[in-house]
Amino acid sequence: MAFIVFVDKVTAWAGKAFAWCILIMTFGVSYEVFVRYVLRDPTSWAFDISYMMYGTLFMMAGAYTLARDGHVRGDVIYRLWKPKTQAVVELILYFLFFFPGILALVFAGMEYANESWFYGEVSVMSPANVPIFQFKTIIPIAGALLLLQGAAQVCRCILCIRTGKWPAHLEDVEEMETMMQHQFHDEQEAREDIEKIIEADGDDDSGRDSK
Repeated sequence: MAFIVFVDKVTAWAGKAFAWCILIMTFGVSYEVFVRYVLRDPTSWAFDISYMMYGTLFMMAGAYTLARDGHVRGDVIYRLWKPKTQAVVELILYFLFFFPGILALVFAGMEYANESWFYGEVSVMSPANVPIFQFKTIIPIAGALLLLQGAAQVCRCILCIRTGKWPAHLEDVEEMETMMQHQFHDEQEAREDIEKIIEADGDDDSGRDSK
């Protein structure tokens, strides 16, 4: 359990740290729109900044999303299973598909990044010759984080098979739909508690009147 918590914290830090790429990308695109349509003087680097920031955010958020159980899944069937069945299926799929694919990503990404650093690769998408070797280094790093989080998910599956319950995830930002479901559940419980109190008071009053 301690290993799971440690890995979740590492991937959470990485995901939140690289979330700042959104601001950089937004600034770059907004600046490009302003100078292009207002000053009639477009930049030669805004496109490179936008795809590098988006690509970095997309790759570095993968492990964070996996830790929060946020990747797409066939929930129509999956949610009908008991936790133990879910864990067994996930455990098998991790070793059949996840780890081979992520290992390929790490090793191929390392070779890809090494070549890029060796040649001092620059972008061919614009005349600004923006360096992109540092961007390609993100590929093996993101793969390594996914590999680490995958190991933590395997531990989650094993614990669920043993106990019949999924280990809790770290508390974090929730989707609006999930927040509304929790709010509705809390309001329903509060309403039921109030109704029970009113019924108890009514029974007490009727008991006094009968006396």
